[in-house]
Amino acid sequence: YKARRDILVQGLNKIAGITCHLPGGAFYAFPNVSSFGLSSDQFASYILNDAGVALIPGSCFGNQGEGFVRMAYACTRDNINEALEKIQEACRKI
Repeated sequence: YKARRDILVQGLNKIAGITCHLPGGAFYAFPNVSSFGLSSDQFASYILNDAGVALIPGSCFGNQGEGFVRMAYACTRDNINEALEKIQEACRKI
């Protein structure tokens, strides 16, 4: 899981407008997407509809989660890389 975490976090940090700190535990990353000017719910919906990648809006975790989304990395490395490519392409359109 460490390798998958590292692939996800490094990939997210390469996408313009997204920043992500290295998570300390669990199987989730919590990237900041506030620079896109959308609520976390709007961003998650947009990525799902445009890229086919499911994210959990940070607002589901309380007010402090607004501007973030939660992403699981308990899947294959190929799936992580594919999701990163799709997210990057969708973010270019915002």
